Amino acid sequence: MSFTHRLGIVSPQVDIVVRNDAPTPMRNYISQLMMRFEPSLKKIRKLVCFVVKEPEDPNNWGENDFMKSEILEIINNCQWNRIYDIIEEFYNQLSLSQKPDFEKEVNEYFYEKGIGWKLNNGLIEVRGDEVFENEIKKVEIILEEKGLKTSKGEIKEAIVDLSRRPAPEVTGAIQHSLAALECVCREVTGDHKATLGTLINNNSNIVPKPLDEAIKKIWGFSSEQGRHLQEGRIPCFEEAELLVHLSASLCSYLSKKI
Repeated sequence: MSFTHRLGIVSPQVDIVVRNDAPTPMRNYISQLMMRFEPSLKKIRKLVCFVVKEPEDPNNWGENDFMKSEILEIINNCQWNRIYDIIEEFYNQLSLSQKPDFEKEVNEYFYEKGIGWKLNNGLIEVRGDEVFENEIKKVEIILEEKGLKTSKGEIKEAIVDLSRRPAPEVTGAIQHSLAALECVCREVTGDHKATLGTLINNNSNIVPKPLDEAIKKIWGFSSEQGRHLQEGRIPCFEEAELLVHLSASLCSYLSKKI
Protein backbone atom coordinates (compact mmCIF):
# COMPACT_ATOMS: atom_id res chain seq x y z
CA MET A 1 0.00 0.00 0.00
CA SER A 2 1.13 3.53 -0.69
CA PHE A 3 1.88 6.09 2.03
CA THR A 4 -1.44 7.80 1.35
CA HIS A 5 -3.44 4.59 1.71
CA ARG A 6 -1.54 3.36 4.76
CA LEU A 7 -2.32 6.57 6.62
CA GLY A 8 -5.88 6.76 5.34
CA ILE A 9 -5.39 10.21 3.84
CA VAL A 10 -8.44 11.28 1.85
CA SER A 11 -7.99 13.67 -1.05
CA PRO A 12 -10.01 16.90 -0.84
CA GLN A 13 -13.28 17.11 -2.74
CA VAL A 14 -12.75 18.52 -6.22
CA ASP A 15 -15.60 20.08 -8.16
CA ILE A 16 -16.59 18.14 -11.26
CA VAL A 17 -15.08 19.94 -14.23
CA VAL A 18 -15.08 17.19 -16.88
CA ARG A 19 -18.10 15.29 -18.14
CA ASN A 20 -18.28 14.82 -21.90
CA ASP A 21 -14.56 14.79 -22.49
CA ALA A 22 -11.39 12.84 -21.81
CA PRO A 23 -8.51 15.34 -21.39
CA THR A 24 -5.02 14.45 -22.55
CA PRO A 25 -3.60 14.04 -19.01
CA MET A 26 -6.37 11.54 -18.26
CA ARG A 27 -5.67 9.60 -21.46
CA ASN A 28 -1.99 9.40 -20.56
CA TYR A 29 -2.78 8.25 -17.03
CA ILE A 30 -5.12 5.50 -18.24
CA SER A 31 -2.39 4.35 -20.64
CA GLN A 32 0.13 4.14 -17.79
CA LEU A 33 -2.39 2.39 -15.57
CA MET A 34 -3.13 -0.30 -18.16
CA MET A 35 0.57 -0.94 -18.64
CA ARG A 36 0.94 -1.36 -14.90
CA PHE A 37 -1.77 -4.01 -14.76
CA GLU A 38 -0.93 -5.70 -18.07
CA PRO A 39 2.77 -6.12 -18.95
CA SER A 40 2.05 -7.29 -22.51
CA LEU A 41 1.97 -4.33 -24.87
CA LYS A 42 0.59 -6.61 -27.60
CA LYS A 43 -2.48 -7.41 -25.51
CA ILE A 44 -3.05 -3.74 -24.70
CA ARG A 45 -2.64 -2.73 -28.34
CA LYS A 46 -5.03 -5.44 -29.47
CA LEU A 47 -7.67 -4.28 -26.97
CA VAL A 48 -7.26 -0.58 -27.76
CA CYS A 49 -7.37 -1.11 -31.52
CA PHE A 50 -10.46 -3.30 -31.20
CA VAL A 51 -12.33 -0.71 -29.11
CA VAL A 52 -11.50 2.27 -31.33
CA LYS A 53 -11.79 0.19 -34.52
CA GLU A 54 -8.29 0.93 -35.74
CA PRO A 55 -5.96 -1.66 -37.37
CA GLU A 56 -2.77 -2.69 -35.62
CA ASP A 57 0.44 -1.59 -37.32
CA PRO A 58 1.84 -4.84 -38.83
CA ASN A 59 5.31 -3.30 -38.90
CA ASN A 60 5.27 -2.92 -35.13
CA TRP A 61 5.74 -6.49 -33.93
CA GLY A 62 8.19 -6.01 -31.06
CA GLU A 63 7.10 -5.05 -27.55
CA ASN A 64 9.21 -1.92 -27.35
CA ASP A 65 8.94 1.85 -27.30
CA PHE A 66 7.61 1.89 -30.86
CA MET A 67 4.62 -0.22 -29.88
CA LYS A 68 4.12 1.88 -26.77
CA SER A 69 4.11 5.02 -28.94
CA GLU A 70 1.56 3.42 -31.26
CA ILE A 71 -0.76 2.71 -28.31
CA LEU A 72 -0.38 6.23 -26.93
CA GLU A 73 -1.02 7.79 -30.32
CA ILE A 74 -4.26 5.85 -30.78
CA ILE A 75 -5.44 6.66 -27.27
CA ASN A 76 -4.61 10.34 -27.58
CA ASN A 77 -6.39 10.73 -30.93
CA CYS A 78 -9.58 8.74 -30.50
CA GLN A 79 -13.00 10.21 -29.71
CA TRP A 80 -13.39 11.04 -26.01
CA ASN A 81 -16.10 8.48 -25.26
CA ARG A 82 -13.88 5.68 -26.57
CA ILE A 83 -11.55 6.23 -23.62
CA TYR A 84 -14.32 5.18 -21.25
CA ASP A 85 -15.07 2.20 -23.52
CA ILE A 86 -11.39 1.23 -23.25
CA ILE A 87 -11.54 1.39 -19.47
CA GLU A 88 -14.58 -0.89 -19.39
CA GLU A 89 -13.11 -3.37 -21.85
CA PHE A 90 -9.77 -3.46 -20.04
CA TYR A 91 -11.56 -4.09 -16.73
CA ASN A 92 -13.38 -7.04 -18.31
CA GLN A 93 -10.06 -8.58 -19.38
CA LEU A 94 -8.54 -8.43 -15.90
CA SER A 95 -8.50 -11.30 -13.44
CA LEU A 96 -10.92 -11.24 -10.51
CA SER A 97 -8.09 -10.35 -8.13
CA GLN A 98 -7.00 -7.37 -10.26
CA LYS A 99 -10.41 -5.80 -10.85
CA PRO A 100 -10.91 -4.15 -7.43
CA ASP A 101 -7.48 -2.50 -7.51
CA PHE A 102 -7.93 -1.24 -11.06
CA GLU A 103 -11.38 0.15 -10.25
CA LYS A 104 -10.00 1.85 -7.14
CA GLU A 105 -7.16 3.48 -9.09
CA VAL A 106 -9.49 4.73 -11.82
CA ASN A 107 -12.01 6.15 -9.36
CA GLU A 108 -9.35 7.85 -7.27
CA TYR A 109 -8.10 9.60 -10.39
CA PHE A 110 -11.61 10.63 -11.41
CA TYR A 111 -12.31 11.92 -7.91
CA GLU A 112 -9.07 13.87 -7.56
CA LYS A 113 -9.20 15.39 -11.04
CA GLY A 114 -12.88 16.34 -11.11
CA ILE A 115 -13.94 13.75 -13.71
CA GLY A 116 -17.72 13.34 -13.56
CA TRP A 117 -17.70 9.56 -13.97
CA LYS A 118 -17.01 6.49 -11.85
CA LEU A 119 -16.20 2.87 -12.57
CA ASN A 120 -18.77 0.66 -10.83
CA ASN A 121 -18.37 -3.11 -11.21
CA GLY A 122 -16.88 -2.66 -14.65
CA LEU A 123 -19.33 -0.07 -15.96
CA ILE A 124 -18.71 3.65 -16.32
CA GLU A 125 -21.54 5.53 -14.60
CA VAL A 126 -22.22 9.19 -14.10
CA ARG A 127 -20.86 10.64 -10.88
CA GLY A 128 -22.41 13.59 -9.09
CA ASP A 129 -21.08 15.60 -6.19
CA GLU A 130 -20.61 13.94 -2.82
CA VAL A 131 -24.14 14.73 -1.63
CA PHE A 132 -25.67 13.27 -4.79
CA GLU A 133 -23.57 10.11 -4.53
CA ASN A 134 -24.48 9.57 -0.88
CA GLU A 135 -28.18 10.05 -1.59
CA ILE A 136 -28.19 7.53 -4.43
CA LYS A 137 -26.41 4.94 -2.28
CA LYS A 138 -28.81 5.55 0.59
CA VAL A 139 -31.99 5.30 -1.46
CA GLU A 140 -30.89 2.04 -3.11
CA ILE A 141 -30.27 0.49 0.32
CA ILE A 142 -33.59 1.69 1.76
CA LEU A 143 -35.65 0.60 -1.25
CA GLU A 144 -33.99 -2.81 -1.16
CA GLU A 145 -34.74 -3.17 2.55
CA LYS A 146 -38.38 -2.25 1.99
CA GLY A 147 -38.71 -4.67 -0.90
CA LEU A 148 -39.44 -1.86 -3.37
CA LYS A 149 -37.54 -3.45 -6.22
CA THR A 150 -39.45 -1.64 -8.98
CA SER A 151 -38.62 1.75 -7.48
CA LYS A 152 -35.01 0.74 -7.00
CA GLY A 153 -34.87 -0.43 -10.60
CA GLU A 154 -36.24 2.90 -11.84
CA ILE A 155 -33.60 4.84 -9.89
CA LYS A 156 -30.87 2.65 -11.36
CA GLU A 157 -32.30 3.17 -14.86
CA ALA A 158 -32.24 6.93 -14.27
CA ILE A 159 -28.52 6.67 -13.47
CA VAL A 160 -27.98 4.54 -16.59
CA ASP A 161 -29.67 7.21 -18.72
CA LEU A 162 -27.52 9.97 -17.19
CA SER A 163 -24.48 7.78 -17.92
CA ARG A 164 -25.14 7.22 -21.61
CA ARG A 165 -22.27 8.18 -23.89
CA PRO A 166 -21.57 10.29 -25.82
CA ALA A 167 -24.83 12.08 -24.90
CA PRO A 168 -26.88 11.43 -21.74
CA GLU A 169 -30.57 10.51 -22.11
CA VAL A 170 -31.84 13.34 -19.94
CA THR A 171 -35.53 12.85 -20.67
CA GLY A 172 -35.26 9.17 -19.82
CA ALA A 173 -33.52 9.98 -16.54
CA ILE A 174 -36.35 12.34 -15.60
CA GLN A 175 -39.00 9.79 -16.51
CA HIS A 176 -37.38 6.97 -14.55
CA SER A 177 -36.70 9.06 -11.46
CA LEU A 178 -40.30 10.25 -11.27
CA ALA A 179 -41.54 6.72 -11.95
CA ALA A 180 -39.57 5.61 -8.87
CA LEU A 181 -41.21 8.32 -6.79
CA GLU A 182 -44.65 7.44 -8.15
CA CYS A 183 -44.16 3.77 -7.23
CA VAL A 184 -43.16 4.64 -3.67
CA CYS A 185 -46.13 6.99 -3.28
CA ARG A 186 -48.48 4.24 -4.46
CA GLU A 187 -47.11 1.89 -1.80
CA VAL A 188 -47.42 4.54 0.91
CA THR A 189 -51.01 5.49 0.00
CA GLY A 190 -52.25 2.06 -1.03
CA ASP A 191 -53.55 3.53 -4.30
CA HIS A 192 -51.82 1.53 -7.01
CA LYS A 193 -53.47 3.14 -10.03
CA ALA A 194 -53.34 6.93 -9.62
CA THR A 195 -50.59 9.08 -11.09
CA LEU A 196 -48.17 10.96 -8.87
CA GLY A 197 -50.02 14.26 -9.28
CA THR A 198 -53.31 12.70 -8.21
CA LEU A 199 -51.67 10.82 -5.34
CA ILE A 200 -50.28 14.03 -3.86
CA ASN A 201 -53.57 15.90 -4.38
CA ASN A 202 -55.48 13.18 -2.55
CA ASN A 203 -52.84 12.42 0.10
CA SER A 204 -51.03 15.67 0.79
CA ASN A 205 -50.46 14.55 4.39
CA ILE A 206 -47.77 12.04 3.41
CA VAL A 207 -45.24 14.89 3.42
CA PRO A 208 -45.09 18.01 5.63
CA LYS A 209 -46.68 21.05 4.04
CA PRO A 210 -45.75 22.87 1.87
CA LEU A 211 -43.61 20.04 0.49
CA ASP A 212 -46.71 18.56 -1.11
CA GLU A 213 -46.73 21.60 -3.39
CA ALA A 214 -43.06 21.05 -4.16
CA ILE A 215 -43.79 17.49 -5.28
CA LYS A 216 -46.61 18.78 -7.50
CA LYS A 217 -44.18 21.22 -9.08
CA ILE A 218 -41.66 18.43 -9.65
CA TRP A 219 -44.37 16.32 -11.25
CA GLY A 220 -45.40 19.22 -13.46
CA PHE A 221 -41.83 19.87 -14.54
CA SER A 222 -41.23 16.21 -15.30
CA SER A 223 -44.43 16.01 -17.32
CA GLU A 224 -43.37 18.97 -19.43
CA GLN A 225 -39.66 18.19 -19.73
CA GLY A 226 -39.62 14.42 -19.56
CA ARG A 227 -42.78 13.25 -21.32
CA HIS A 228 -44.51 16.03 -23.26
CA LEU A 229 -41.55 17.72 -24.89
CA GLN A 230 -41.82 20.84 -26.99
CA GLU A 231 -39.51 21.71 -29.83
CA GLY A 232 -36.46 23.58 -28.58
CA ARG A 233 -37.10 22.87 -24.87
CA ILE A 234 -34.91 19.84 -24.17
CA PRO A 235 -33.84 19.83 -20.50
CA CYS A 236 -30.13 20.10 -19.76
CA PHE A 237 -28.04 17.55 -17.88
CA GLU A 238 -27.98 19.59 -14.68
CA GLU A 239 -31.79 19.78 -14.60
CA ALA A 240 -32.10 16.03 -15.07
CA GLU A 241 -29.49 15.41 -12.36
CA LEU A 242 -31.43 17.68 -10.01
CA LEU A 243 -34.67 15.79 -10.66
CA VAL A 244 -32.98 12.46 -10.01
CA HIS A 245 -31.50 13.80 -6.76
CA LEU A 246 -34.82 15.23 -5.56
CA SER A 247 -36.71 12.07 -6.46
CA ALA A 248 -34.15 9.91 -4.66
CA SER A 249 -34.39 12.04 -1.52
CA LEU A 250 -38.20 11.89 -1.53
CA CYS A 251 -38.12 8.13 -2.13
CA SER A 252 -35.86 7.73 0.88
CA TYR A 253 -38.17 9.79 3.07
CA LEU A 254 -41.44 8.23 1.93
CA SER A 255 -40.23 4.63 1.99
CA LYS A 256 -39.67 4.95 5.73
CA LYS A 257 -43.42 5.39 6.11
CA ILE A 258 -44.09 1.90 4.78
